[in-house]
Amino acid sequence: YIALTVLYFYQFIYIVIALIGDKKKKLDTYEAKKLHKFAFIIAARNEQAVIGNLINSIKQQNYPAELIDVIVVADNCTDDTAQIAREHGAICYERFNNMLVGKGYALDYCFNKIVEQFGDYTAYDGYFIFDADNVIDKNYVKEMNKVFDRGYNVITSYRNSKNYDTNWITSGYSLWFIREAKYLNNPRMMLKTSCAVSGTGFLVNSSIIKKNNGWKFNLLTEDIQFSTAHIIRGDKIGYCKDAVLYDEQPTSFAQSWRQRMRWSKGYLQVFRKYASELFSGIARGSFSCYDMTMNIMP
Repeated sequence: YIALTVLYFYQFIYIVIALIGDKKKKLDTYEAKKLHKFAFIIAARNEQAVIGNLINSIKQQNYPAELIDVIVVADNCTDDTAQIAREHGAICYERFNNMLVGKGYALDYCFNKIVEQFGDYTAYDGYFIFDADNVIDKNYVKEMNKVFDRGYNVITSYRNSKNYDTNWITSGYSLWFIREAKYLNNPRMMLKTSCAVSGTGFLVNSSIIKKNNGWKFNLLTEDIQFSTAHIIRGDKIGYCKDAVLYDEQPTSFAQSWRQRMRWSKGYLQVFRKYASELFSGIARGSFSCYDMTMNIMP
């Protein structure tokens, strides 16, 4: 217990930093010098019930519509996800592959299609990665563009909840994600160390996609894999506290159990793959590598 307390004590310091930052309440007055062109990439499997809500929230952004495209990859769908996505104004690619299954493969397929259609990954300045059951605040893109314009190549956002008050399970998830945003990524951003991507609602510079030749992160927790690989590489992940997305949380214990088992296995996969590089980064003095190691340590 003493060892764990020593190893994780820095996260208590994060809380203090976040609280001090709240007390100061300094308003971010930075205005972007450029309105960048973005595409929303949505990997969706049998999401006909919710995909329209997300696309509508994107179409209603307080940001020039001509600078935002919505691209859906309907991945092994057996429902009307693709049709509904097109009806709501999205570009939609349909993918059918029962061998390479998972969000990571769907994203890579989508990026390959973008190259086929537009000639290069850099047809857009950046790509938002979203799940189909999300919706976003009307100022989401505007606020993310401010941080993007400062030079951050990967940016995560404030993950709120659509169904906080359904039951104790959804409330528990929601509190965890609030903690992650407010008391982990927020102080990391204040300290100018690297944040971490979590699941959904993040922005990636097209130069990163080009450097990776698409999306090459296919472990069970592809978001953690993506974060770890880029932190090892020295890329700094930013956080935008004013860009709010709303995510839907599991409502039953069985759903929660299955999801968390998958996350646990995914964390172990990431640790197994990147542990030696993380420890090498720590030896070089990288606090971000230490921070990431503490997040995925078995």
